[in-house]
Amino acid sequence: MRNFWQKLNKPFFALAPMADVTDCAFRKIISKYGKPDVFYTSFVSADGLAHREARKKLLIHLKYEKSQHPIVAQIFGSNPENIRSAAKLCARLGFDGVDINMGCPDRAVEKQGAGCGLIKTPEKSKEVILAAKLGVKDFARLSGKEEIPISVKTRLGYGKLDLAWIKFLLSQDIAALSIHLRTRREMSKVSAHWELMKEIVSVRDEIRPGTIIIGNGDVQDLKDARQKAIETGCDGIMLGRAIFGNPWLFAEKTPTAGKKLKVLIEHAKLFEKLLGGHESFAVMKKHFKAYLNGFAGAKELRQKLMETRNAKEVQKIINEFASNGISGL
Repeated sequence: MRNFWQKLNKPFFALAPMADVTDCAFRKIISKYGKPDVFYTSFVSADGLAHREARKKLLIHLKYEKSQHPIVAQIFGSNPENIRSAAKLCARLGFDGVDINMGCPDRAVEKQGAGCGLIKTPEKSKEVILAAKLGVKDFARLSGKEEIPISVKTRLGYGKLDLAWIKFLLSQDIAALSIHLRTRREMSKVSAHWELMKEIVSVRDEIRPGTIIIGNGDVQDLKDARQKAIETGCDGIMLGRAIFGNPWLFAEKTPTAGKKLKVLIEHAKLFEKLLGGHESFAVMKKHFKAYLNGFAGAKELRQKLMETRNAKEVQKIINEFASNGISGL
């Protein structure tokens, strides 16, 4: 097996998969200004990937560049046959690993028995993991290439903290396990339970020492990530919300307001170029608030940008704003 997880220096830092956030445009921006040790795609429906017509529309979410290796394709679903097909496709597309989402709390995803729904059905989860393994084996057998590793991202339980669920996943012989340290019921309403990570690492050492453990939840920056890794002993830390408006996160740089605005224009243009035929420009707008903070006039500028329909309008408004005193553009 070509298991890149075992070759990473520890602790390593990964960018969390986030729907409508870590798309191919934003990942390209991030790789330019501060590349993480591991990239993930935003999650993609295995059911969709398994069917030819739906696949055509979804492949844009699996678009990446060589500079983003190592990169893991995250898929979701509960149909083993479709998971197998999707994992095989991801291997064929050259990903370094396939991750199964078992932690998304979206109700539409759960209704499919996927995401957090799999926490309630361990036997189905087992079938899904096995199917993903078979999918990458299928490609390896046909191509003569090595298998890529299967990993899982999940939460600490559904309605309550449940280390039995974590033990169950560790017993499935997966390459890596990322844990959002909250339950499905807690969502993000409480602080992440980092106090449990030491015990999780200890359980891992007993059950499956070779499985990489990645912690996720409330990580502010790389300094905070390093401290959490030291305190808990986990192998890697995953950062999510901290990346909003901050492509420099993994480079540990603090940009000027002018630099932020310049990169926002670059991001908007890239979104339009790569995703304009696939996604509404409104998706890009969720980044505006994150980029625009910490300087005079940011609120007013953000209000104007929320009315834009394309990258050209974004650039025009920002240039007009910059002409009144923001340097760096």
